[in-house]
Amino acid sequence: MKHWREHLQAAPDAETTAWRLFNGKGFRWGGIWIDNFDGHWLVQTTKDKFPEPFREAVESGEARSIYWKHREKVVKGTPQWIAGEVVKEPFPITENGITYLIDFDSGYSQGIFLDQRENRRRLMDRVQPGERILNCFAYTCAFSVAAAKVGGITSSLDLSSPYLDWGKLNLENNGIDPKSQYFCKGDVFEWLATFHRQERRFRGVILDPPTFSRNQKGKIFKADKDYADLVALACGVLEEDAWILCTGNTHHLDNRSFEMTVRDGVRRGRRIVSEMETFPMPPEYGEEDYLKTAWVTVA
Repeated sequence: MKHWREHLQAAPDAETTAWRLFNGKGFRWGGIWIDNFDGHWLVQTTKDKFPEPFREAVESGEARSIYWKHREKVVKGTPQWIAGEVVKEPFPITENGITYLIDFDSGYSQGIFLDQRENRRRLMDRVQPGERILNCFAYTCAFSVAAAKVGGITSSLDLSSPYLDWGKLNLENNGIDPKSQYFCKGDVFEWLATFHRQERRFRGVILDPPTFSRNQKGKIFKADKDYADLVALACGVLEEDAWILCTGNTHHLDNRSFEMTVRDGVRRGRRIVSEMETFPMPPEYGEEDYLKTAWVTVA
């Protein structure tokens, strides 16, 4: 592993300080991933031991700190400090010129899914001022912040109040009054049905569900089996000639199968696909293709 520096990925642009720095898939040292959060490196491995050569990054000044967690065993746990600064509280990073708060003590993820960076950029290019945007499975509202930054009026849905509160902080840190946006705690499927009955309509809907989830009533969602149902419900809250950003983190569906699933959902929702664009993951992810993206315009 003495040549690991040759495979470090440079920052994608001057307005982004958090990205996938090292992607071990396909290399002889597969099973190692490093995300750079403004100099704080989060190393994830499939092995039980931290890969010691990366400790050099703190000694050389390339990293401010290094944290590590086992990718499988500590999915919801806090990463372990290895070297450098001790991160004791949330800190900001920037992506596409937008500020987001990161917290290494938050468990499953650190506050943002870096593999969605390009989709958030595309969202900013598409949303027009005053358009109503619905962000489902909002987590810390990163998509909502991106849409609001260009004048969108967002509604963020999530089961977790703490995550929605985190999203409000993200808005405030970008000069956006959270009171100018909307937040709904609860099950996405139930809210979509409610919005349909209330005849609330949106110019765009963002679907970024977890691979697997269980709501408070015990209902299970599996992305590979239930995604079409989700798309169908989303169609019920769309304006005419509106769009859905469909993303799915799943290895069980290839790109073609995901596209067919989305089309099936639109058909079930009694709408027509007028245009569909698919996109790969950000370039620093190399051969990874687990994140599927389809941007669908429906009539």
